[in-house]
Amino acid sequence: MGRMQRREGPTAIGKYGIIQPIMDGIKLISKESIIPSSTNKLYYIGSPIISILLSMIIFGIIPIYNKYTINKENSILLILAILSINIYSVLYGGWGSNSKYSIIGSIRSISQLISYEISIGIIIMSIIYINKEHIINKIIYKQIYIPNIIILFPIFIFLFISIIAETNRPPFDLPEAESELIAGYIVEYGGFKFGAIYLAEYLYIYFFSVLLTTLFIGIPSYQSIISYIIVYSIIWIRASEPRIKYQDLIRFGWLSLLPGSILFFLLYYFLY
Repeated sequence: MGRMQRREGPTAIGKYGIIQPIMDGIKLISKESIIPSSTNKLYYIGSPIISILLSMIIFGIIPIYNKYTINKENSILLILAILSINIYSVLYGGWGSNSKYSIIGSIRSISQLISYEISIGIIIMSIIYINKEHIINKIIYKQIYIPNIIILFPIFIFLFISIIAETNRPPFDLPEAESELIAGYIVEYGGFKFGAIYLAEYLYIYFFSVLLTTLFIGIPSYQSIISYIIVYSIIWIRASEPRIKYQDLIRFGWLSLLPGSILFFLLYYFLY
């Protein structure tokens, strides 16, 4: 991002620019942990804990080298369930902070998550129906000869857009936009708690990138390379695309992405 935007900080020290994010992490860990006196401490502290735990647990659903750490029979259901539970971390963070800016940011975040979660569920249903399988490992084997991306390219694009919105990445980062709402529901967080929420957000980006690769490409030997290409694409979009208005974000989710996902699901249903 520093190179794309020609920032002097990360690019001035050439190949050692990686030092800056490392120092940012050390700074967040070492900062004093301050809890505002008016907060509901249980929910305030519970929000980053739930967020980071769910982001780590969800990685056990994706088979790495055909091995699972969580029950593989209900893998798709577990993914949808964890994404739904993640809304509580946003709710607790906004409400527990006891700040009007945090509550408004929390409401906006929950509205966005619900809007795009429905599209993600319908798209995954389309993949299940086409492959006649609901176990991720078997969906990979179904793609030995023809990857799903060839047949399902439109909903691949839909899912990619939904993932950007689900992870609050630009240009869909309205709940956390500094110029819009002073960081949204995490405005009262600092230090390690702030770092935990952002770490969880980036873990979700990596998870969704691996999920896209698994569901649409299905080549285990190239899983890491393709996943990093998707992560790079998400960061590229963040560095180059302008932020849209919040009403346009919600309108796009309900009036464009959701009807398009349903339309393609019905189309695949009648064709296959």
